[in-house]
Amino acid sequence: MPEIETDSESHVTAPEDRIPLDQKSAYAVGMLVNNLQAAALPAMMVILNLGLKMRAEWVGIIAFAPRIIDAVTDPMMGYISDHTRTRWGRRRPYIFAGAILAGLIFAAMWQLPEGHSEQFYFWVFLSVSFLYFVAYTIYATPFVALGFEMTPDYHERTRLQAFANTVGQLAWIGVPWFYAIMASDRFENTVHGARVLALWVGGTICLLGLFPAVFCREPKTMGGVEPVKDATQANATGIVANLMDFFQGLVTTFNCKPFVKICAATFLVFNGFQLGASFSLYVIQYYLYAGNEKSAGILQGKFGTLTALCTLAVIPLTAWISTKIGKRNTFLITISLSLFGYAIKWFGYNPDHPEWLLFSCPFVAFGTGSLFTLMGSMVADVCDYDELESHERREGVFGAIYWWMVKVGMALAGLLTGYMLLWSNFDVNLETAQPDQTLFLLRVFDVGVPLATSALALFIMFTYELTETRSHEIRAELVARRGKLDD
Repeated sequence: MPEIETDSESHVTAPEDRIPLDQKSAYAVGMLVNNLQAAALPAMMVILNLGLKMRAEWVGIIAFAPRIIDAVTDPMMGYISDHTRTRWGRRRPYIFAGAILAGLIFAAMWQLPEGHSEQFYFWVFLSVSFLYFVAYTIYATPFVALGFEMTPDYHERTRLQAFANTVGQLAWIGVPWFYAIMASDRFENTVHGARVLALWVGGTICLLGLFPAVFCREPKTMGGVEPVKDATQANATGIVANLMDFFQGLVTTFNCKPFVKICAATFLVFNGFQLGASFSLYVIQYYLYAGNEKSAGILQGKFGTLTALCTLAVIPLTAWISTKIGKRNTFLITISLSLFGYAIKWFGYNPDHPEWLLFSCPFVAFGTGSLFTLMGSMVADVCDYDELESHERREGVFGAIYWWMVKVGMALAGLLTGYMLLWSNFDVNLETAQPDQTLFLLRVFDVGVPLATSALALFIMFTYELTETRSHEIRAELVARRGKLDD
């Protein structure tokens, strides 16, 4: 039976471990950009199917294929960031460059010329997607690692993640309205709407993405941690040695049981939610509104925005509860509440009363709101656990693999959405009606998938090992061995 965490009041955050508000704010703006990049592309990709009439399975391939490259680029970027030494730090130069590159490429990838074939749009968008995800990795991987190392305190890590995710939640408030914006009368069609919207999104990424690079500080030294090899060595021996070190580090990372549990639970909760949500617009448009895209876009926007607003309340509540009963126990409670929300959502799909769907929002928000607040803090704890064993600080690699798992799940959700639409016999050419069996299956996919995946995540995290007491013991052992990390 796992230890129940009841002793959190005995651990008080030292003043020197608290992160100044300006530092938290700069990091939080970066989280807004990170979430915008994660949310905007899936929200707009529906235009490839509903706007350009690209077959659903091809859209799924576009969502999934770039993640194959992520399997290499994410951990490699984490390794490079961990081993970089510059006057500006290990993380900030990459965050700066990644923000500019990702913003420019995102804006450009939607400027598709008119009058071309389905195959042309498929290959062009797929090719540019590969470039975009490389740029996104250059930004996101060092950014996530920076958050893990801004404080060594168990509770301050949760407060940082709560503050950053609260600001980052603004992206999830706006993104649900993307389809309504693109389908509005101010544009010729949804494809034209996507072109204009992409310019605004790309510009936001370029501008706000620079905040953590410019205003955040990094620890300048690694205290008594054993030195790591310079990843920029030019000679052949150095390159081979670094490659060997990289792959050995990956093996060590995947052998870390607490980290594997965190990754598995996040993969299940978030990507189960993403896969289910992929069908929400289809259910709303064709089941609740008989094909009316404008009404569907408005209700989709209301549902997403209300869920995001509820999430804003859930995030600080999650942080507060975790200081009382621990991170794992908080996770068990909040994800259980989200299960109840998905059950309500099934009954909320009522064509006679479409807005009943909104009653599920507060409960669904417990899953989306608590997940990254808790898990981001838990991964930081795991980095201490790993240092105790490996004598290295590897926030970059851990952050890269963690977020790669998230992105792979999102891509898998996109791929499966296409094929599950085929299994349901959904026909995009039927503008006002779909077969009853199709509509039933779409609702099963929307509600049943996150119910099943979240329940499995609860089972996995029930045995999570790193309680608050153990985390403080690890920190004490590290400080005794190598001293505090200098600012």
